[in-house]
Amino acid sequence: MQPYRILWADDEIDLLTPHILFLEKKGYDIVPVNSGSDALDRCNQEHFDVIFLDENMPGMTGLETLTEIKKIRPQIPIVMITKSEEEEIMEEAIGAKIADYLIKPVNPNQILLAVKKILDNKRLVSERANSFYRQDFMNISQAFGDNLDHKEWADLYKKLVDWEVQFDETEDKSMAEVLENQKDEANANFAKFVINNYEDWLNGYDSPILSHQIMKEKVLPELGNEPVFFIVIDNLRYDQWRVISSEIQEYFNIESEDSYYSILPTTTAYSRNAIFSGLLPSEMADKHPDLWVSDEEEGGKNNKEHVFLERMLKRNNLKIKFSYNKIKNVSQGRQLVENIPNHLTNDLSVIVYNFVDVLSHARTEMAMIKELAPDESAYRSITKSWFRHSPLFEVLKYISRKKVKLIITTDHGTIRVKRPFKIVGDRNTNTNLRYKQGRNLGYVDDDIFTVKKPENLMLPKSNVTSSYAFAINDYFFAYPNNYNYYVNYYRDTFQHGGLSMEEMLIPIISLTSKNG
Repeated sequence: MQPYRILWADDEIDLLTPHILFLEKKGYDIVPVNSGSDALDRCNQEHFDVIFLDENMPGMTGLETLTEIKKIRPQIPIVMITKSEEEEIMEEAIGAKIADYLIKPVNPNQILLAVKKILDNKRLVSERANSFYRQDFMNISQAFGDNLDHKEWADLYKKLVDWEVQFDETEDKSMAEVLENQKDEANANFAKFVINNYEDWLNGYDSPILSHQIMKEKVLPELGNEPVFFIVIDNLRYDQWRVISSEIQEYFNIESEDSYYSILPTTTAYSRNAIFSGLLPSEMADKHPDLWVSDEEEGGKNNKEHVFLERMLKRNNLKIKFSYNKIKNVSQGRQLVENIPNHLTNDLSVIVYNFVDVLSHARTEMAMIKELAPDESAYRSITKSWFRHSPLFEVLKYISRKKVKLIITTDHGTIRVKRPFKIVGDRNTNTNLRYKQGRNLGYVDDDIFTVKKPENLMLPKSNVTSSYAFAINDYFFAYPNNYNYYVNYYRDTFQHGGLSMEEMLIPIISLTSKNG
């Protein structure tokens, strides 16, 4: 491997010989010059990995040299070294996108640290992440064997996601593969945990907060002092929240970063309607038959959320001014941005944003999107890029200038499915790949969660013999007819409706504006 080449420009370069020898002993190739013009000439002729520039040189100053070098080598990292501590010089250098800024006198270790931060950062981050994960691996694995409660499972999932996000920044992916296998093992144990406890939760025994309790527990108590914005980003997993949170924290203080559990099935029709109605699925079907649309019926199953919300507020005797907006495309997002000042007069503004859900479906149906997001890491990256340029971010930046309470959550997550599971159903069986509801469901083994008595899990029954089947881990349901085509089309796509940490463990974040 060729040593890194460093160009060092300083009009007193001879006095820096000890520093240069120190770096050369560390394996770096140093090219010394004593003026800005010489540095510019060498940059025109040769390749360098990093440049050190003295700010106060006769002739071309460091800042002038920096400007000229950036014109011909815009990507090269430059470290400015100066005797001056004037804020104006610092700001001008930083504005020119320097990599680091050092104040003279500098010692050799300061120089070495600056070099390593720039040139060896990815390698050092990879080594550290892999080393720390190896140490944490046994702790995580041993936790699977413990009798974890719902909060401990949520914390364990967050820890796994934190490692995933860390490995996004590393070059050596060897431990990332180990993490993926460990996460699969965690999901298998999580499925057993939910299957053993879900019915008890619905009856109030040692229950986490569930979808139908979100408004009552997290949103309604915030009403009264300042406008409350409740934003539901459809299909947003905890790892996707992690990558957009750094953008949001520039404008908001995070008061709490909690989790709740999505109800089953983990689909919009069930979990999001549960959020806004404050009811479980069988209660919605019984008490609001004019709003509930069963799996066997035609028509949109989440077109009445605003009515569910209105009735829930009325049931709680809340006479407040509120609005409900569902954003399905950019044009509706732009309209929301234009109208957002009006929402500041509301007690409660509910915004449902559908982009992430649209992205997951587009990834299934469009080869180009699938190529852009081949795995979870790329999926996170696309989510962050979308958010940075979205009307939703514009809305958040606008309301951050006011005194508001902001709550961000989702209705369910999604999982990348890999293993097909053969199942048979009649023509009225729903089409979701992660859960099935119908009569005479047929399958040959036990790697699913079967619900023969839906009423026990507060699920509606279309007829007396209806049952539900939920996929666990990374399985997806496939019919025997045209099996190979079906499997090849849907394998490695993001789906929801079943039982996994990614689908059920939901971030719910409370924030306050920094500038309001």
